[in-house]
Amino acid sequence: MKRKKRRLKLGHIFFYLILLYIGIILWNQKKLAKELTIKRDKVFSETEALKADIDKLEEEIQISDSLKFVEKIAREELGMVKPREIIYIDKNKKKNPFFTLRKSRTN
Repeated sequence: MKRKKRRLKLGHIFFYLILLYIGIILWNQKKLAKELTIKRDKVFSETEALKADIDKLEEEIQISDSLKFVEKIAREELGMVKPREIIYIDKNKKKNPFFTLRKSRTN
């Protein structure tokens, strides 16, 4: 009986190389899909945050004619206070140069 020697034929080598190439392509596509999903989720969350900011700004625009809004802006941005009001400054918070120059009023 004659035994046939098993050897790799050129066709088999090409077949295995093609399988390897397809496997690498599929792996890279899976990796790219995962990265794109992460990026999409990040953009979606940023979009939601911007929508919330827009809603807040639209609400402020609607109440901008009221005295309550004027008082809020005067207090927050200009640092104005009512008479006999005491301002307490938290030194642990981020320093604001406006408050470092100004002392709290007790009058």
